[in-house]
Amino acid sequence: MSDAYTGGCACGAVRYEISAEPIFMNHCQCRDCQQTSGTGHGSYLTFPSRAQVKVAGRATHWDAVADSGNVKTRGFCPACGSPVYLTFAAMPDLFTVHAASLDDPGRYTPQVVTYGVRGPAWDHVDPALPILEKMPPA
Repeated sequence: MSDAYTGGCACGAVRYEISAEPIFMNHCQCRDCQQTSGTGHGSYLTFPSRAQVKVAGRATHWDAVADSGNVKTRGFCPACGSPVYLTFAAMPDLFTVHAASLDDPGRYTPQVVTYGVRGPAWDHVDPALPILEKMPPA
């Protein structure tokens, strides 16, 4: 295994360390990710086991209903407002972090664009990436 993935919010009040490798890295162009990121997409790394995740500090949580009808919970810093992570009620073991929250964002290598049909024309992602209409099955 490589070095742990570390990161957190802009002010440092919420930090994480993950001793696993991501199982999925994606850009998501769904409307929720656009609004949450303030741009045309969100960029994420998803890890397989919350047992391998350590979070320090207290994030504020906000629940949203995904297109699938399942609840996703967004964790963000109550002090600086930075989005840090997501969890999913239907898949409680998964832990997803925002690529921009990584201490070394160069470790993020997107594999696919999800909800690509919803991306605005001005949001140019790597054209070599596969584009999916929605999330792949879990």
